[in-house]
Amino acid sequence: MYLSPTAKISLLFLAIAVAALFFADIAITTANPWRDLGQFFLGVATPDFFSTEGLATALLRTVAFAFVGVALGAASGFLLSLVYRFYPVRMFCAFIRAIHELFWALIFLQFFGFHPLTGVLAIAIPYSGIFAKVYSEILEESDPGPGRLLPPGTGVVSAFLYARIPDCWVQMRTYTAYRLECGLRSSAILGFVGLPTLGFYLETSFSQGLYSEAGAMLIMFYVLIATIPLWVKPKLLPVYVLSAPFFLGEGMPIVWGNVERFFTEDIIPAPIRNGEGLADLSAWFNDLMLNEALPGIWNTLLLTQIALVATGILALLAFPLISNHFGGPVRRTSGHVFLVIARSTPEYILAYILLQLWGPSMLPAAVALALHNGGIIGHLIGRQTNTVLLRPDAPTGFNRYSWELVPRVYRSFLAFLFYRWEIIMRETAILGILGIYTLGFYVDSAIQQIRFDRAMVLILITALLNIGIDILGRYIRRKLALQTMPTC
Repeated sequence: MYLSPTAKISLLFLAIAVAALFFADIAITTANPWRDLGQFFLGVATPDFFSTEGLATALLRTVAFAFVGVALGAASGFLLSLVYRFYPVRMFCAFIRAIHELFWALIFLQFFGFHPLTGVLAIAIPYSGIFAKVYSEILEESDPGPGRLLPPGTGVVSAFLYARIPDCWVQMRTYTAYRLECGLRSSAILGFVGLPTLGFYLETSFSQGLYSEAGAMLIMFYVLIATIPLWVKPKLLPVYVLSAPFFLGEGMPIVWGNVERFFTEDIIPAPIRNGEGLADLSAWFNDLMLNEALPGIWNTLLLTQIALVATGILALLAFPLISNHFGGPVRRTSGHVFLVIARSTPEYILAYILLQLWGPSMLPAAVALALHNGGIIGHLIGRQTNTVLLRPDAPTGFNRYSWELVPRVYRSFLAFLFYRWEIIMRETAILGILGIYTLGFYVDSAIQQIRFDRAMVLILITALLNIGIDILGRYIRRKLALQTMPTC
């Protein structure tokens, strides 16, 4: 039987995920998970908006960190996009965006401490690499026609500003607005490493079993995300960006001696720092690779592949919830609410919640990754099906789903899925901070033990692994001739 290339690659990834299940730590270890889950949903249904002091301040700082970080990232990314065609620039951008915001925060905490600069740079640096890539693609795809109509002798800068930017402006503005939503999610999870954003208060409430307080925080965060079109207006953006730095808080003063020591001593491998020879350096590196890096890479890959396929299955099941070809307005409205909640909640927060309810294993992480990324792809595919025109005698129900719509959107679905592959890998690595044995677990352990040299090597390995997955994903999309758009 003939199988198309898209069917073959789908079956291959499904087989890899099924095989990975036999090696993964998939379990529920809490004594009464359903009772705990019920208490959590009861807390969400009965939110307490007035019990947590400083919640309004936390929300304000979450927004402030997002605006400052995204603004700096967009400005830096735009400048980098102008020279993105040069190979060293592309590699630099790929490296900085391959390291998760929480990893950057953990690095900056070691010498800046709990200063606002830690959170701002943790968002701005990886976002610079992301913006540079996306902006450069938008500029490359712009229509060259207007440039040919300019009078002879027009300068390069003038031609760029008056011919290319107007043609790209709508796309760049749309993507920047979408990245702001991503920035709000990134800002929220910075609280899990101690910065004064929403995640800090959410972690405190969960650790104390105060589910009504936690529910109130989640609801306020969803409202914040859902109402972005209402309060983020183009005319107000300069006001937001200029005023946001004043709402970041002060934090502890920076000790510049710590900065110097971090780069000149702390991250230097211990054998070199202690004046030992190459043999000791080789033994140090071999120990790091065998006992930390390789187990972390193995578990990261296992969880990534399971989460990737679970994301795809959930997306295929979810897109009919908002498709005009299924159900009525009540069902579609309920579907929109579900997908908004799924895609608006950061994977880290979802995984943290599920870990508290189900206990430490890969299961909470896999479910969290699938819910968030499946919600994003399901939403995009559902909107795409709304543009599909069916013939009057088209079948209904499951036959409409399986024979009419899925074949028409499947290539776009795969394109989005393979784009999310590298993003899922980044999130999988960082979820190790929660106690899952991915690379993030070993990075966090090394930092807790004040072994920054080992932590930096592990972060470098994480970045290289993400770059490798990104290259492989782009290769598959190119071989299958899949077209996609950048998503958060």
